[in-house]
Amino acid sequence: MPKGVLFVHSNFPAQFRDLAQTLLARGVRCAAIGQSAAPGLQGVPIGRYALDRGTTPGIFDFAVRAEADLIRGAAALRMAKALRDAGFDPAVIVGHPGWGETVFLEEVWPDANRVMFAEFFYRGRGLDIDFDQELSAATEDAVLRGKAKNAVMTLALSDADVIVAPTEFQASVLPPVFRPLVRIIHEGVDLEMIRPGPAEPFALPDGRTIAPGTPTITYVNNHLEPMRGLHIFARALPRLMAQVPDAHVLVFGWENPRPYGGQPPEGRTWREIAFEGQAIDPARLHFLGKRPHADLLAAMRLSAAHVYYTYPFVLSWSLVEAMAAGCYVIGSDTPPLHDAIEDGVNGRLLPFFDSAALSEAMIQACRDPQAFAPLRLAARATAEAKFSNRDGREAWLGVLRGLGVEIPDADLPA
Repeated sequence: MPKGVLFVHSNFPAQFRDLAQTLLARGVRCAAIGQSAAPGLQGVPIGRYALDRGTTPGIFDFAVRAEADLIRGAAALRMAKALRDAGFDPAVIVGHPGWGETVFLEEVWPDANRVMFAEFFYRGRGLDIDFDQELSAATEDAVLRGKAKNAVMTLALSDADVIVAPTEFQASVLPPVFRPLVRIIHEGVDLEMIRPGPAEPFALPDGRTIAPGTPTITYVNNHLEPMRGLHIFARALPRLMAQVPDAHVLVFGWENPRPYGGQPPEGRTWREIAFEGQAIDPARLHFLGKRPHADLLAAMRLSAAHVYYTYPFVLSWSLVEAMAAGCYVIGSDTPPLHDAIEDGVNGRLLPFFDSAALSEAMIQACRDPQAFAPLRLAARATAEAKFSNRDGREAWLGVLRGLGVEIPDADLPA
């Protein structure tokens, strides 16, 4: 009789870390498939696939992504056969369909139920691709290429027994035919670890220290790109720095060569483009790169405000963590944030392209941080109500039990 759960994610464990650890702790057998550099998780056997070929030179441009996804699907199939031959027979396959790895697995385990994680379904219009035409023109080719990204993912979703989306917005972008299968389950964050706390001195790379009480703005943009509003943030900083001469700005993120929102012009970076010509005091703007998680949380607890802007795209963990830490969040009035922030209640939502409004909001936060204490409390309360990893865990376990996985009723060890 099939037992256990197979996780399929290019970068396993990724979003499945907490769920996989929970299942292991309750004695459920697990295995995984991921690409060759996937970190893996102790206690979970993983089949790491390598690609035996690249995409076909000169292939029709709109088909490049589909071919790449199918190549990954064939590679994942080989790993699935190896796991099967080693005796693994899952009751449920939990997979991220975005890179193609799940698409052929029915050939190995035809009786396994399938849960697909719907992180983002692309559209040529109305979401990220044509949102900001200043930096990326929505040409016909760009629109059609965006739509074509869904080809193999649609095939994978068509095989699903259940589709899990983290937020209402992420569910809303799926084609209507899939929505009856959708469950809204955000994986959540650890609210015991991430919580409000006293600000402590924050050490900078140059040896200086930002003392508690210093007007400080935090901003997270993993790939330093326009997708998360880097250019709008940059344009808002000169006025902040001029009017609050002791303000400091802490930027977390690095210049990833493969940003979510597309490549900058050749030979340049999005950071260079965003900050070019801006009158900003470099001694008070700190690019911190990729830092330990504890440093990010310490910075958030120190901050007068945390800025989170995004195109209509996936909601970032960093926003949820900022809310859990009791930050005053200044966000963009874009659909992903509507699942987390109510303007004036637990944060602010401002027009994405209005950099002057963002400047003013940051200035107010720095000048009178106590005025926003009620919004901080409400942000934490929202995180507790909507983004608890304990609640997300139990909802996921309910899905798996409903599909035939035997999971003991036992809490994780404290």
